[in-house]
Order: sequence, then structure tokens, then C-alpha cells
Amino acid sequence: MLNLSNLNVYYGESHILRNVDLTINSGEMVCLIGRNGVGKTTLLKTIMGLLQSRTGNLIFKEQPLQKLTTDKRAKLGIGYVPQGREIIPRLTVKENLLLGLEALPNNTKVRKVIPAEIFDLFPVLKTMLNRMGGDLSGGQQQQLAIARALMGRPQLLLLDEPTEGIQPSIILEIETAVKKIIKETGISVLLVEQHLHFVRQADRYYAMQKGGIVASGKTRELSQRVIQEFLAV
Repeated sequence: MLNLSNLNVYYGESHILRNVDLTINSGEMVCLIGRNGVGKTTLLKTIMGLLQSRTGNLIFKEQPLQKLTTDKRAKLGIGYVPQGREIIPRLTVKENLLLGLEALPNNTKVRKVIPAEIFDLFPVLKTMLNRMGGDLSGGQQQQLAIARALMGRPQLLLLDEPTEGIQPSIILEIETAVKKIIKETGISVLLVEQHLHFVRQADRYYAMQKGGIVASGKTRELSQRVIQEFLAV
């Protein structure tokens, strides 16, 4: 599904990502862990085309991504929920959701309707369609951001810190929704996360330090040493 090899990314002359290798298979949830500032968000932005790699290869569904713009990567099947959610506060919930249709491939016949599956995943959104996005709570905005990404029917979903600043009950709802998405659609997920319970929902993990991948494995085999080194504050 997604293969990254020898990926190097710079901000100016600052070397941020160093020789990153990472693979995600179809229908798999992979978690990227590490302390703040090690390059996790930079990696997601690079996959999405918001940042360009200086060297290395990004292959999605056997197609090189390096020369594709962000919108073309979205239409190819990559959905992105950024840290901070970035919903549009002066648009209604419905309008925010319909914006997600822009990520559909150009040859897709678009009906400006919201699929029932979206409300099955996030029932609260159905009751708030005419509310402004900026009036929602942080947890509701996060659900809206994920739902908006799903409107484009991605095959790979990038989630950057989806539980940040959210109350525990909503965290569990988001965990449940993500697992249901994977089970029912076969979508792949790359998750950046610090919440240990959510991390353990993934199939595999990669741990980052100083811009490089320094450990990886199955999440069920996460040792206390790795947890303390890469998740503890």
C-alpha cells in the first residue's frame, strides 16, 4: 500500500527526517510514536505532499508520489487529518463535510450528500449539521475532521494526534470509530499518537528519535522500555 525508503527531508538546511524506511499494508493500522519534535508530523506532511523530500522514495499503490501535488495525492486515495483538526470554523458542519468530496477522483460522479455510514461512525454530527464548525467542542471537531477526510473515500488515512486535548470518553469513541472503519472498509491507517491505549489498537508501531526510525514491531509486543522511552512525558 505505502512504502517509504531512504526518505530525507530538510527545513532549509536543517535535516529533519533521516533515512526513513516505513511500510504500511492494506487494511493495517500502524502507529508512529516518539516524543515531541522528532519528526512525526513532518513525516505525515511529506507523505501528503505539503513538504518535499530531498532524497528517497515514496510509493503508494505502486505509484511514485514525489512529483504529485497534494490534491493529486488526495485524489489517489490518501486522506489527512492534521494535528489541530483545521476544520473551517465559519462553515457549518454540513459544509465542512461536503468539502471532503473535493478529494474524490475526477472521474467520480459526485452527489452532494453525506453517506449514512458517516453518521453511523459519528452520530453526534447528524444532530449538528447546521451548527458552525467553530461552535463545536474539541472532541466534536475531531470527529468532524475525521469524517470530512472519509468523505473522499481514502484508502490510506493519516491521523496526526487525534486524541490531543480531548476528553477520555470522546477518545474511546474515536478509537472505536477508527477500528470500525478499518474492519468494514479495509482502509489503512497511519496514526501519530501518544495515548497508550490508542497506540495498542494498532497492528504495528514505528518509533522515531531525532528524525529517524529507531525501533519497530508489533504493538502487542511493546515493552515497558519502549513505552518509557517514546511515550512517557
